Amino acid sequence: MLFSEVLGQPHIKKHLTHSADNNRISHAQLFVGPEGSGVLPMAIAYAQYVLCGNSDAENTTGNASCNLKFNNLTHPDLHFAFPVATTDKVKKNPVSNHFLTEWRTFIKEQPYGNLFDWYQVLEVENKQGQIGVDEAQEIVKSLSLKAYEGGYKVMIIWMADKMNTAASNKLLKLIEEPPNKTFFILIAEDEEQIIQTIRSRCQILNFPPLAENVITEALQAKGIDANTALKIAHQANGNYNKAIDLVNRDSEDLVFEKWFVSWVRSAFKARGNKAVIHDLLSWSEEVAKTGRETQKKFLLFCMDVFRQAMLINYQAKELAFMDFSVENFQLEKFAPFVHGNNILEITQELEDAIYHIERNGNSKIILTDLSIKLTRLLHVK
Repeated sequence: MLFSEVLGQPHIKKHLTHSADNNRISHAQLFVGPEGSGVLPMAIAYAQYVLCGNSDAENTTGNASCNLKFNNLTHPDLHFAFPVATTDKVKKNPVSNHFLTEWRTFIKEQPYGNLFDWYQVLEVENKQGQIGVDEAQEIVKSLSLKAYEGGYKVMIIWMADKMNTAASNKLLKLIEEPPNKTFFILIAEDEEQIIQTIRSRCQILNFPPLAENVITEALQAKGIDANTALKIAHQANGNYNKAIDLVNRDSEDLVFEKWFVSWVRSAFKARGNKAVIHDLLSWSEEVAKTGRETQKKFLLFCMDVFRQAMLINYQAKELAFMDFSVENFQLEKFAPFVHGNNILEITQELEDAIYHIERNGNSKIILTDLSIKLTRLLHVK
């Protein structure tokens, strides 16, 4: 992965190349950025720049053999750790090394992909992956060996916010004092989920969402006409992964839109109408049949919709980016029902539902409870 292949973020590229050129590489770095901002591709490009001795964004002056190995993600001194779960292939004690073939394919095909996309590759949407203590032991073991090519060793921990406490504590000493010429790159969307003792030992680099013009240009390079590219880039809201999904028309958001519209319509009509409660129960059962990661992602989508509706209600339409494709539903007409007197409660209920689903609560009961509460909240004046 070359720096020139990573979209946007010129100030971050400049910072990373400058630190490498001046041999001022921090032994532990935490890259924090929202989905689709290019954090993982940037981490791989940085590792390639350092390990291959490159001196420009095109990697034309470094070790050709090293760069070729990076193109296939097979460099022996590049190590990965990422959330995994038991599958039909690995029935116990899963670690990243068991899934390297799938991982390399995933990065090749979806370098800007999110955790949900990765779980779909593993076919474990109904499970919640993690970086556990078995993974921590593998990391300690792999980094205790000498570098194959005599230079740096790099450990990229993707979605480090999914690392459990036992794994975090086991890696704490290693992250604080790694072997010579070894550095960690931790990648996270929510740095608050990483224990403070690890965060305090890392140099933190924050990635902003991608600029709209950067996504527009990237889509045009794929052969999409300028007007369509601009519209999709606006809807993507700085998330290149979402932009690609919208291009391919396989975004989960298209399903989520139908679920959301059915949900709020039933919730709105249910007040004082007991018959409609059956519709809400049926809706809860339908969504509960999906995997937990799908349910969590849908509830996060709902939070975005309510926020967008409130922005429209308060005359800040230029900040709204959602464009519903569901027939006979317009966010502008829904917006008056979302305001300062109910948005905080709605958001809190959605956050509580996500929390309980994460902790393996009964999804059908959680979603039914949420639906009944929404019938009241939507009618708050």
